Amino acid sequence: MQESSDHPATPRQRATAYGVHVLTASGILPASLAMHEIIQPDCDQRRVFVWLLLTTFIDAIDGPLARRFRVKTLAQSIDGRTIDDLLDYLTFAFIPLMLVWRMNWLPAGLGFTVAIAMGASLFGFAHQNAKDESNGFFRGFPSYWNVAAFYAGLLHHWWGPWPVAIMIWLLAVLTVTPIWLIYPNLAPAKHRTWLLSGAGIWALLLVAMLPLYPHPPAWMVLVSLVYPILYSAASYGLWRNRTSKAKESADPQASSRKHSAAS
Repeated sequence: MQESSDHPATPRQRATAYGVHVLTASGILPASLAMHEIIQPDCDQRRVFVWLLLTTFIDAIDGPLARRFRVKTLAQSIDGRTIDDLLDYLTFAFIPLMLVWRMNWLPAGLGFTVAIAMGASLFGFAHQNAKDESNGFFRGFPSYWNVAAFYAGLLHHWWGPWPVAIMIWLLAVLTVTPIWLIYPNLAPAKHRTWLLSGAGIWALLLVAMLPLYPHPPAWMVLVSLVYPILYSAASYGLWRNRTSKAKESADPQASSRKHSAAS
């Protein structure tokens, strides 16, 4: 939305818009604390996850606030997307993958292969179609390595390093694969509520597991997998529905034949 020349923005509105940029940039503080914990001789992975959770919370609220306070219009001298992308790579990819390496959750001598996932995320973030904001989708696995690292610790505790390696390598491949996953904040209205509320409940469940991490009760881990499964299934269904509608729009005759066959 463009500013009206008859109603220019007030200093307070501009300050608020720039304040959203400051909020986005503030994610560097918990990110720094997470990295500081990783380099400690007695690194506590639980503290790292707490700091990463805080960065995720900031990332979840700054986008809606940016749209609410018209940051692109009122604070356009700063590119908030650049700040967001840099911090997203740092906190969703680099730091959690460094934690996986630091905790020796990968097979001996293969810790460096987290660089494969880091590289895949670089290409994922840099892809021109990384986000289809008009339809509310991410292209490829959206570099949720903070979540992958959380489950990596559980996998390592129960089954050792090789399942962790397989998960990391598989997700790295999916990061650069043209699959589409729903962006909860931009999902269709009828799905947005359950996606966002479900994500909130899921996050609370992960937090509840932290005091006993990496050996919480098995039932908590199994329940925590319900939301990722539903999220993946919903993403597939919504993308397939969008693709079908796009094909029908491009070929009205095919749509007519489909309706005729149905009748």
